Amino acid sequence: MPQALEHADGSWAWVVLLASLVTQALTLAFPTCIGVFFNDLQRDFQASNSETSWFPSIMMAMLHAGGPLCGILVGRFGCRVTMMLGGLLASLGMVASSFSRSLSQLYLTAGIITGLGMCFSFQSSITMLGFYFVRRRVLANALASMGVSVGVTLWPPFANYLLEDLGWRGTFLVIGGVLLHCCVCGAIMRPVATNTAPETTATPAPPFKTTARGCLATCGLIIRHHLAFDILWHNTGYCVYTLGVTWMSLGFLLPHVFLVPYARWHGVEEDRAALLVSIFGFCNIFLRPTAGLVVGRKRFASYRKYLFSLAVLLNGLTNLVCTVSADFRVLVGYCLVYSVSMCGIGILIFQVLMDIVPMDRFPSALGLFTILSGIASLISPPLAGFLLDTSNNFSYVFFMSSFFLISAALFMGGSFYTLQKKEWRGREAKAKGAISEATPVKDPTLEDKDDPKKHLCSEVMYVTSV
Repeated sequence: MPQALEHADGSWAWVVLLASLVTQALTLAFPTCIGVFFNDLQRDFQASNSETSWFPSIMMAMLHAGGPLCGILVGRFGCRVTMMLGGLLASLGMVASSFSRSLSQLYLTAGIITGLGMCFSFQSSITMLGFYFVRRRVLANALASMGVSVGVTLWPPFANYLLEDLGWRGTFLVIGGVLLHCCVCGAIMRPVATNTAPETTATPAPPFKTTARGCLATCGLIIRHHLAFDILWHNTGYCVYTLGVTWMSLGFLLPHVFLVPYARWHGVEEDRAALLVSIFGFCNIFLRPTAGLVVGRKRFASYRKYLFSLAVLLNGLTNLVCTVSADFRVLVGYCLVYSVSMCGIGILIFQVLMDIVPMDRFPSALGLFTILSGIASLISPPLAGFLLDTSNNFSYVFFMSSFFLISAALFMGGSFYTLQKKEWRGREAKAKGAISEATPVKDPTLEDKDDPKKHLCSEVMYVTSV
Protein backbone atom coordinates (compact mmCIF):
# COMPACT_ATOMS: atom_id res chain seq x y z
CA MET A 1 0.00 0.00 0.00
CA PRO A 2 1.61 3.31 -1.03
CA GLN A 3 2.42 5.73 1.75
CA ALA A 4 0.45 8.98 1.89
CA LEU A 5 2.54 12.07 1.30
CA GLU A 6 2.58 14.98 3.73
CA HIS A 7 1.76 18.47 2.50
CA ALA A 8 4.03 21.49 2.71
CA ASP A 9 3.17 24.04 5.41
CA GLY A 10 1.00 21.44 7.12
CA SER A 11 0.80 20.39 10.75
CA TRP A 12 3.48 17.71 10.39
CA ALA A 13 5.92 20.37 9.20
CA TRP A 14 6.28 21.59 12.78
CA VAL A 15 7.21 18.09 13.91
CA VAL A 16 9.84 18.02 11.17
CA LEU A 17 11.04 21.41 12.41
CA LEU A 18 11.51 19.99 15.92
CA ALA A 19 13.41 17.01 14.52
CA SER A 20 15.65 19.33 12.51
CA LEU A 21 16.28 21.43 15.63
CA VAL A 22 17.36 18.37 17.62
CA THR A 23 19.52 17.13 14.73
CA GLN A 24 21.38 20.42 14.50
CA ALA A 25 21.91 20.38 18.27
CA LEU A 26 23.42 16.90 18.07
CA THR A 27 25.55 17.36 14.94
CA LEU A 28 26.44 20.91 13.95
CA ALA A 29 26.91 22.07 17.55
CA PHE A 30 29.03 19.14 18.70
CA PRO A 31 32.43 20.33 17.34
CA THR A 32 32.16 23.41 19.58
CA CYS A 33 32.82 21.25 22.65
CA ILE A 34 36.02 19.73 21.24
CA GLY A 35 38.00 22.45 23.00
CA VAL A 36 37.01 20.82 26.31
CA PHE A 37 39.01 17.72 25.35
CA PHE A 38 41.90 19.64 23.74
CA ASN A 39 44.34 19.59 26.67
CA ASP A 40 43.57 15.99 27.65
CA LEU A 41 44.10 14.70 24.12
CA GLN A 42 47.28 16.73 23.80
CA ARG A 43 48.61 15.30 27.07
CA ASP A 44 47.65 11.64 26.48
CA PHE A 45 49.01 11.49 22.93
CA GLN A 46 52.00 13.80 23.59
CA ALA A 47 50.98 15.91 20.59
CA SER A 48 51.53 19.53 19.58
CA ASN A 49 48.81 22.13 19.11
CA SER A 50 48.92 21.66 15.35
CA GLU A 51 48.62 17.86 15.54
CA THR A 52 45.74 18.00 18.03
CA SER A 53 43.95 20.65 15.94
CA TRP A 54 43.62 18.16 13.08
CA PHE A 55 40.95 16.27 15.04
CA PRO A 56 38.26 19.01 15.10
CA SER A 57 39.29 20.24 11.65
CA ILE A 58 38.79 16.80 10.06
CA MET A 59 35.43 16.42 11.79
CA MET A 60 34.27 19.85 10.59
CA ALA A 61 35.61 19.21 7.11
CA MET A 62 33.68 15.95 6.81
CA LEU A 63 30.61 17.60 8.33
CA HIS A 64 30.62 20.04 5.42
CA ALA A 65 32.48 18.30 2.60
CA GLY A 66 30.26 15.22 2.60
CA GLY A 67 27.53 17.30 0.97
CA PRO A 68 27.80 15.88 -2.58
CA LEU A 69 27.68 12.30 -1.31
CA CYS A 70 24.76 13.25 0.91
CA GLY A 71 22.98 14.79 -2.10
CA ILE A 72 23.39 11.56 -4.07
CA LEU A 73 22.03 9.47 -1.18
CA VAL A 74 19.09 11.85 -0.70
CA GLY A 75 18.24 11.63 -4.39
CA ARG A 76 18.50 7.84 -4.37
CA PHE A 77 17.05 6.84 -0.98
CA GLY A 78 15.42 9.99 0.40
CA CYS A 79 16.08 12.16 3.42
CA ARG A 80 14.70 9.69 5.98
CA VAL A 81 17.07 6.83 5.16
CA THR A 82 20.03 9.17 4.76
CA MET A 83 19.45 10.75 8.19
CA MET A 84 19.17 7.39 9.91
CA LEU A 85 22.32 6.15 8.18
CA GLY A 86 24.09 9.30 9.36
CA GLY A 87 23.04 8.67 12.95
CA LEU A 88 24.44 5.14 12.83
CA LEU A 89 27.76 6.29 11.35
CA ALA A 90 28.14 9.13 13.86
CA SER A 91 27.49 6.81 16.79
CA LEU A 92 29.80 4.10 15.43
CA GLY A 93 32.64 6.57 14.95
CA MET A 94 32.45 7.96 18.49
CA VAL A 95 32.25 4.48 20.06
CA ALA A 96 35.25 3.31 18.03
CA SER A 97 37.20 6.48 18.89
CA SER A 98 36.99 5.64 22.60
CA PHE A 99 39.37 2.73 21.89
CA SER A 100 41.85 4.79 19.86
CA ARG A 101 45.53 4.35 20.73
CA SER A 102 46.92 7.09 18.50
CA LEU A 103 45.86 10.37 16.97
CA SER A 104 45.73 8.81 13.51
CA GLN A 105 43.08 6.35 14.73
CA LEU A 106 41.18 9.25 16.28
CA TYR A 107 41.32 11.10 12.94
CA LEU A 108 39.75 8.09 11.21
CA THR A 109 37.03 7.25 13.73
CA ALA A 110 35.86 10.47 15.38
CA GLY A 111 37.09 12.66 12.52
CA ILE A 112 36.08 10.97 9.27
CA ILE A 113 33.38 8.44 10.25
CA THR A 114 31.59 10.59 12.82
CA GLY A 115 31.95 13.74 10.73
CA LEU A 116 30.49 12.00 7.66
CA GLY A 117 27.59 10.63 9.68
CA MET A 118 26.84 14.06 11.11
CA CYS A 119 26.93 15.46 7.58
CA PHE A 120 24.31 12.97 6.37
CA SER A 121 21.96 13.76 9.26
CA PHE A 122 22.45 17.52 9.30
CA GLN A 123 22.24 18.27 5.58
CA SER A 124 19.29 15.93 5.05
CA SER A 125 17.36 17.75 7.77
CA ILE A 126 18.12 21.12 6.16
CA THR A 127 16.97 19.88 2.75
CA MET A 128 13.77 18.37 4.16
CA LEU A 129 13.01 21.57 6.04
CA GLY A 130 13.17 23.52 2.78
CA PHE A 131 10.55 21.26 1.20
CA TYR A 132 8.22 21.22 4.21
CA PHE A 133 8.14 25.02 4.60
CA VAL A 134 7.36 27.42 1.75
CA ARG A 135 5.54 30.45 3.19
CA ARG A 136 7.38 30.46 6.54
CA ARG A 137 10.74 29.21 5.32
CA VAL A 138 12.80 32.03 6.85
CA LEU A 139 11.16 31.58 10.24
CA ALA A 140 11.59 27.81 10.02
CA ASN A 141 15.31 28.14 9.28
CA ALA A 142 15.70 30.55 12.20
CA LEU A 143 13.86 28.26 14.62
CA ALA A 144 15.75 25.18 13.43
CA SER A 145 19.06 26.97 13.85
CA MET A 146 18.12 27.35 17.52
CA GLY A 147 19.24 23.75 17.73
CA VAL A 148 22.81 24.91 17.24
CA SER A 149 22.33 27.37 20.09
CA VAL A 150 20.88 24.70 22.37
CA GLY A 151 23.72 22.34 21.48
CA VAL A 152 26.40 24.97 21.99
CA THR A 153 24.86 25.75 25.38
CA LEU A 154 24.58 22.15 26.60
CA TRP A 155 27.48 20.28 24.98
CA PRO A 156 30.44 21.99 26.77
CA PRO A 157 29.16 21.62 30.38
CA PHE A 158 27.84 18.13 29.63
CA ALA A 159 31.16 17.06 28.12
CA ASN A 160 33.12 18.67 30.95
CA TYR A 161 30.95 16.88 33.55
CA LEU A 162 31.51 13.50 31.88
CA LEU A 163 35.20 14.25 31.40
CA GLU A 164 35.77 14.72 35.15
CA ASP A 165 34.17 11.36 36.03
CA LEU A 166 34.81 9.13 33.00
CA GLY A 167 37.79 10.63 31.19
CA TRP A 168 37.73 11.41 27.50
CA ARG A 169 37.40 7.76 26.46
CA GLY A 170 34.32 7.13 28.57
CA THR A 171 32.89 10.48 27.47
CA PHE A 172 33.26 9.58 23.79
CA LEU A 173 31.49 6.27 24.49
CA VAL A 174 28.51 8.03 26.07
CA ILE A 175 28.39 10.60 23.27
CA GLY A 176 28.21 7.74 20.78
CA GLY A 177 24.97 6.63 22.41
CA VAL A 178 23.59 10.17 22.44
CA LEU A 179 24.16 10.54 18.70
CA LEU A 180 21.84 7.59 18.02
CA HIS A 181 18.97 10.04 18.56
CA CYS A 182 19.66 11.24 15.00
CA CYS A 183 18.07 7.98 13.85
CA VAL A 184 14.89 8.86 15.76
CA CYS A 185 14.84 12.30 14.13
CA GLY A 186 15.32 10.68 10.73
CA ALA A 187 12.33 8.41 11.25
CA ILE A 188 10.13 11.51 11.61
CA MET A 189 11.03 12.77 8.11
CA ARG A 190 8.02 11.53 6.16
CA PRO A 191 7.99 12.10 2.38
CA VAL A 192 6.39 15.38 1.39
CA ALA A 193 4.42 16.32 -1.71
CA THR A 194 6.02 19.33 -3.42
CA ASN A 195 5.56 21.22 -6.65
CA THR A 196 9.28 20.88 -7.38
CA ALA A 197 10.57 17.46 -6.55
CA PRO A 198 14.15 17.09 -5.34
CA GLU A 199 16.74 16.19 -7.87
CA THR A 200 17.38 12.54 -8.60
CA THR A 201 20.37 10.71 -9.81
CA ALA A 202 18.62 9.33 -12.88
CA THR A 203 20.65 9.88 -16.00
CA PRO A 204 20.00 8.76 -19.58
CA ALA A 205 21.04 5.15 -20.05
CA PRO A 206 24.21 4.92 -22.13
CA PRO A 207 24.23 2.74 -25.23
CA PHE A 208 25.42 -0.83 -24.95
CA LYS A 209 28.68 -0.10 -26.69
CA THR A 210 30.39 2.85 -25.06
CA THR A 211 33.89 4.08 -25.56
CA ALA A 212 36.20 5.22 -22.83
CA ARG A 213 35.61 8.80 -23.88
CA GLY A 214 31.85 8.27 -23.56
CA CYS A 215 32.25 6.89 -20.04
CA LEU A 216 34.38 9.84 -19.03
CA ALA A 217 31.83 12.25 -20.50
CA THR A 218 29.01 10.52 -18.59
CA CYS A 219 30.96 10.67 -15.34
CA GLY A 220 31.72 14.32 -15.99
CA LEU A 221 28.03 15.10 -16.49
CA ILE A 222 27.10 13.30 -13.27
CA ILE A 223 29.77 15.13 -11.28
CA ARG A 224 28.78 18.43 -12.83
CA HIS A 225 25.14 17.79 -11.96
CA HIS A 226 25.64 16.75 -8.35
CA LEU A 227 28.30 19.37 -7.59
CA ALA A 228 26.28 22.17 -9.22
CA PHE A 229 29.13 23.35 -11.44
CA ASP A 230 26.53 24.53 -13.95
CA ILE A 231 25.02 26.80 -11.29
CA LEU A 232 28.47 28.02 -10.32
CA TRP A 233 29.19 28.91 -13.95
CA HIS A 234 25.91 30.66 -14.80
CA ASN A 235 24.77 32.10 -11.45
CA THR A 236 27.15 34.90 -10.50
CA GLY A 237 25.46 35.49 -7.14
CA TYR A 238 25.98 31.85 -6.17
CA CYS A 239 29.62 32.06 -7.23
CA VAL A 240 30.21 35.17 -5.09
CA TYR A 241 28.40 33.72 -2.10
CA THR A 242 30.22 30.38 -2.25
CA LEU A 243 33.65 31.99 -2.51
CA GLY A 244 32.84 34.45 0.28
CA VAL A 245 31.59 31.80 2.71
CA THR A 246 34.57 29.56 1.90
CA TRP A 247 36.96 32.40 2.73
CA MET A 248 34.92 33.18 5.85
CA SER A 249 35.17 29.54 7.01
CA LEU A 250 38.94 29.91 7.30
CA GLY A 251 38.40 32.16 10.31
CA PHE A 252 34.93 31.40 11.67
CA LEU A 253 35.78 28.09 13.36
CA LEU A 254 38.89 29.28 15.22
CA PRO A 255 37.24 30.91 18.29
CA HIS A 256 35.18 27.76 18.87
CA VAL A 257 38.32 25.61 18.93
CA PHE A 258 40.81 27.90 20.69
CA LEU A 259 38.72 30.00 23.09
CA VAL A 260 38.72 27.41 25.90
CA PRO A 261 42.49 26.65 25.62
CA TYR A 262 43.12 30.41 25.42
CA ALA A 263 41.21 31.02 28.66
CA ARG A 264 42.95 28.15 30.44
CA TRP A 265 46.33 29.40 29.23
CA HIS A 266 45.66 32.68 31.05
CA GLY A 267 44.61 31.02 34.31
CA VAL A 268 40.83 30.77 33.96
CA GLU A 269 39.36 27.74 35.75
CA GLU A 270 38.19 24.79 33.63
CA ASP A 271 34.50 25.15 34.52
CA ARG A 272 34.48 28.88 33.82
CA ALA A 273 36.40 28.39 30.57
CA ALA A 274 33.83 25.83 29.35
CA LEU A 275 31.08 28.27 30.36
CA LEU A 276 32.35 30.80 27.81
CA VAL A 277 31.30 28.63 24.87
CA SER A 278 27.93 27.99 26.52
CA ILE A 279 27.28 31.74 26.54
CA PHE A 280 27.32 31.66 22.73
CA GLY A 281 24.50 29.17 22.63
CA PHE A 282 22.43 30.50 25.52
CA CYS A 283 22.20 33.98 24.03
CA ASN A 284 21.33 32.61 20.59
CA ILE A 285 18.39 30.66 22.01
CA PHE A 286 16.60 33.99 22.49
CA LEU A 287 18.20 35.96 19.67
CA ARG A 288 17.52 33.63 16.75
CA PRO A 289 13.70 33.43 16.94
CA THR A 290 13.43 37.21 17.27
CA ALA A 291 15.88 37.83 14.43
CA GLY A 292 14.09 35.22 12.31
CA LEU A 293 10.76 37.02 12.69
CA VAL A 294 12.33 40.34 11.68
CA VAL A 295 14.41 39.07 8.77
CA GLY A 296 11.52 36.95 7.50
CA ARG A 297 9.49 40.03 6.56
CA LYS A 298 9.13 40.75 2.85
CA ARG A 299 10.68 44.20 3.16
CA PHE A 300 13.99 42.58 4.19
CA ALA A 301 14.02 39.94 1.44
CA SER A 302 16.32 41.89 -0.87
CA TYR A 303 18.63 42.92 1.98
CA ARG A 304 19.34 39.50 3.52
CA LYS A 305 22.65 39.07 1.74
CA TYR A 306 23.80 42.46 3.01
CA LEU A 307 22.69 41.62 6.55
CA PHE A 308 24.70 38.41 6.31
CA SER A 309 27.78 40.34 5.20
CA LEU A 310 27.26 42.77 8.08
CA ALA A 311 27.06 39.88 10.56
CA VAL A 312 30.32 38.42 9.24
CA LEU A 313 31.99 41.85 9.53
CA LEU A 314 30.82 42.22 13.14
CA ASN A 315 32.07 38.72 13.90
CA GLY A 316 35.54 39.56 12.63
CA LEU A 317 35.74 42.85 14.50
CA THR A 318 34.59 41.19 17.74
CA ASN A 319 37.46 38.68 17.67
CA LEU A 320 39.91 41.55 18.05
CA VAL A 321 38.74 41.90 21.67
CA CYS A 322 40.59 38.71 22.62
CA THR A 323 43.85 40.22 21.42
CA VAL A 324 43.50 43.04 24.00
CA SER A 325 42.70 41.23 27.25
CA ALA A 326 42.16 37.70 28.60
CA ASP A 327 40.35 38.74 31.78
CA PHE A 328 37.29 36.57 32.42
CA ARG A 329 34.91 39.55 32.54
CA VAL A 330 36.28 40.84 29.24
CA LEU A 331 35.85 37.38 27.71
CA VAL A 332 32.24 37.24 28.92
CA GLY A 333 31.56 40.58 27.22
CA TYR A 334 33.27 39.27 24.10
CA CYS A 335 31.01 36.20 24.11
CA LEU A 336 27.88 38.35 24.45
CA VAL A 337 28.76 40.54 21.45
CA TYR A 338 30.01 37.52 19.49
CA SER A 339 26.61 35.88 20.05
CA VAL A 340 24.86 38.67 18.11
CA SER A 341 27.02 38.17 15.01
CA MET A 342 26.83 34.40 15.38
CA CYS A 343 23.03 34.70 15.41
CA GLY A 344 23.02 36.62 12.13
CA ILE A 345 25.32 34.14 10.44
CA GLY A 346 23.38 31.16 11.74
CA ILE A 347 19.91 32.22 10.59
CA LEU A 348 20.98 33.64 7.22
CA ILE A 349 23.70 31.36 5.88
CA PHE A 350 21.29 28.79 4.38
CA GLN A 351 18.42 31.22 3.77
CA VAL A 352 20.59 33.41 1.52
CA LEU A 353 21.57 30.28 -0.41
CA MET A 354 17.86 29.41 -0.83
CA ASP A 355 17.23 32.95 -2.09
CA ILE A 356 20.01 32.71 -4.67
CA VAL A 357 19.45 29.15 -5.95
CA PRO A 358 16.16 27.52 -7.10
CA MET A 359 14.85 25.05 -4.54
CA ASP A 360 14.90 22.11 -6.96
CA ARG A 361 18.70 22.52 -7.29
CA PHE A 362 19.28 23.31 -3.63
CA PRO A 363 20.67 19.86 -2.65
CA SER A 364 23.34 20.06 -5.37
CA ALA A 365 24.13 23.69 -4.63
CA LEU A 366 24.38 22.89 -0.93
CA GLY A 367 26.77 20.03 -1.74
CA LEU A 368 29.31 22.21 -3.56
CA PHE A 369 28.79 25.01 -1.05
CA THR A 370 29.59 22.76 1.89
CA ILE A 371 32.47 20.86 0.31
CA LEU A 372 34.36 24.10 -0.28
CA SER A 373 33.57 25.23 3.27
CA GLY A 374 34.76 21.85 4.49
CA ILE A 375 38.10 22.23 2.77
CA ALA A 376 38.51 25.61 4.46
CA SER A 377 37.56 24.10 7.83
CA LEU A 378 40.12 21.35 7.30
CA ILE A 379 42.95 23.80 6.68
CA SER A 380 42.14 26.50 9.21
CA PRO A 381 42.63 24.92 12.71
CA PRO A 382 45.93 23.13 11.87
CA LEU A 383 47.23 26.34 10.30
CA ALA A 384 46.28 28.26 13.44
CA GLY A 385 47.82 25.51 15.59
CA PHE A 386 51.08 25.76 13.63
CA LEU A 387 51.00 29.52 14.09
CA LEU A 388 50.48 29.00 17.83
CA ASP A 389 53.35 26.49 18.09
CA THR A 390 55.64 28.89 16.26
CA SER A 391 54.76 32.09 18.09
CA ASN A 392 53.46 30.71 21.42
CA ASN A 393 50.95 33.60 21.37
CA PHE A 394 47.18 33.09 21.14
CA SER A 395 46.67 36.65 19.90
CA TYR A 396 47.90 35.71 16.44
CA VAL A 397 45.14 33.08 16.19
CA PHE A 398 42.45 35.70 16.76
CA PHE A 399 44.18 38.15 14.41
CA MET A 400 44.10 35.43 11.77
CA SER A 401 40.39 34.81 12.38
CA SER A 402 39.56 38.52 12.13
CA PHE A 403 41.48 38.91 8.88
CA PHE A 404 39.56 36.18 7.06
CA LEU A 405 36.16 37.27 8.41
CA ILE A 406 36.55 40.99 7.70
CA SER A 407 37.94 40.47 4.20
CA ALA A 408 35.17 37.98 3.37
CA ALA A 409 32.49 40.42 4.56
CA LEU A 410 33.88 43.27 2.47
CA PHE A 411 34.16 41.01 -0.60
CA MET A 412 30.59 39.72 -0.37
CA GLY A 413 29.03 43.08 0.43
CA GLY A 414 30.87 44.88 -2.36
CA SER A 415 30.22 42.14 -4.91
CA PHE A 416 26.51 41.91 -4.12
CA TYR A 417 26.16 45.68 -4.42
CA THR A 418 27.96 45.67 -7.78
CA LEU A 419 25.76 42.86 -9.12
CA GLN A 420 22.60 44.59 -7.93
CA LYS A 421 23.67 47.89 -9.48
CA LYS A 422 24.40 46.10 -12.74
CA GLU A 423 20.95 44.50 -12.61
CA TRP A 424 19.33 47.90 -12.06
CA ARG A 425 21.15 49.32 -15.10
CA GLY A 426 19.92 46.41 -17.18
CA ARG A 427 16.33 47.06 -16.14
CA GLU A 428 16.66 50.76 -16.96
CA ALA A 429 18.05 49.95 -20.39
CA LYS A 430 15.14 47.60 -21.10
CA ALA A 431 12.66 50.22 -19.91
CA LYS A 432 14.19 52.86 -22.20
CA GLY A 433 14.05 50.41 -25.10
CA ALA A 434 10.38 49.75 -24.42
CA ILE A 435 9.60 53.48 -24.40
CA SER A 436 11.43 54.06 -27.70
CA GLU A 437 9.52 51.21 -29.35
CA ALA A 438 6.20 52.70 -28.21
CA THR A 439 6.61 55.93 -30.30
CA PRO A 440 3.83 56.75 -32.85
CA VAL A 441 4.25 55.53 -36.45
CA LYS A 442 2.35 57.38 -39.15
CA ASP A 443 0.68 55.47 -42.01
CA PRO A 444 0.32 57.66 -45.11
CA THR A 445 -1.69 55.05 -47.07
CA LEU A 446 -4.88 55.74 -45.20
CA GLU A 447 -6.81 58.64 -46.76
CA ASP A 448 -10.35 59.93 -46.82
CA LYS A 449 -11.92 59.66 -50.31
CA ASP A 450 -14.65 62.26 -49.64
CA ASP A 451 -12.18 64.90 -48.46
CA PRO A 452 -9.73 66.22 -51.04
CA LYS A 453 -7.26 66.75 -48.25
CA LYS A 454 -5.36 63.74 -47.16
CA HIS A 455 -5.51 63.00 -43.48
CA LEU A 456 -2.74 61.12 -41.82
CA CYS A 457 -3.85 58.49 -39.28
CA SER A 458 -1.43 57.58 -36.50
CA GLU A 459 -0.88 53.90 -35.69
CA VAL A 460 0.57 53.26 -32.26
CA MET A 461 2.50 50.10 -31.32
CA TYR A 462 2.69 49.00 -27.67
CA VAL A 463 5.15 46.63 -26.11
CA THR A 464 3.23 44.38 -23.76
CA SER A 465 6.17 42.53 -22.23
CA VAL A 466 9.65 43.66 -21.24
